[in-house]
Amino acid sequence: MESMRFGPDPTHTIAHLSDPHLLADGKRLGGVVEVAEHLRRTVQQLERTGRAVDAMVFTGDLTDLGEPDAYRELRKIVLPSADRLECEVIWVMGNHDERGPYSQHLFDGPDTDDPQDRVYDLQGLRVIALDSTVTGYHHGGLDEEQLRWLADELATPAEHGTLLAMHHPPIPSVVDLMNLLGLDNRDAFADVIAGSDVRGVLAGHFHYSCHGTFAGVPVSVAAASCYSLDAGAPNRSLVGVDGRQGFDLVDIYPDSLLHTQIPLGSPPVVSGFDDAVADALAALPAHERREAFSSKSSTWTPPAY
Repeated sequence: MESMRFGPDPTHTIAHLSDPHLLADGKRLGGVVEVAEHLRRTVQQLERTGRAVDAMVFTGDLTDLGEPDAYRELRKIVLPSADRLECEVIWVMGNHDERGPYSQHLFDGPDTDDPQDRVYDLQGLRVIALDSTVTGYHHGGLDEEQLRWLADELATPAEHGTLLAMHHPPIPSVVDLMNLLGLDNRDAFADVIAGSDVRGVLAGHFHYSCHGTFAGVPVSVAAASCYSLDAGAPNRSLVGVDGRQGFDLVDIYPDSLLHTQIPLGSPPVVSGFDDAVADALAALPAHERREAFSSKSSTWTPPAY
């Protein structure tokens, strides 16, 4: 059936997820938050969208303590969903992860403390996973060697450009205490990506969704799947709530990016159309669709919902 889109289809679609904070043995985070169940609900909701995605990108804090069994549980929850979606999975280190277990249990790699930076090619869209962690600390940074490596990678443009995926956002937080745990070396990082083919930065860490720009590049921070920080709480406080979880769908077009936040849960339906309306509109000649659906004087009647 003919597409209803009046503009071009995206060249790629990415599911941007973040901060599962899984614990071994199915433990609750802080004895309260059902982090494993929240992650299951997240990937289930992604599947229910019916969207074709090229990759799931997890921007860090995959586990809360870097436990080997937590990484095994992560794979057990996520990989079957990725198989059903026929998409790649891109993991990114976060400050709650540990490089050795991360390398061993997600990549069958060595027990190492080396930065876990990797490059992925999604049919011409380059995704670079950057390890912004600082061993022994919760703030982030990219060292000189990483920045040289990144500059070398970006020296050759990709067909559809590049997305950077990292845990620590290169932008400030409205939750002021989180700025103590922000990204160092931002000026040097900006020098590397300015004028390159980097089209966007995907990040996590804040536990709430926000957007900004850095070095002229859009930055999108995904909500956490585990729990959220209340960005509307008094400014000098830090308040975690078991709600407002979600993920983003990132549509990449030739000339733009579209980030759509998908909150978890199913609130009451108060209005809308089902797919029968979309099918009926798709059956109309292309030149009649907008008149039928957009005109305030349209006499077109959609199928009953």
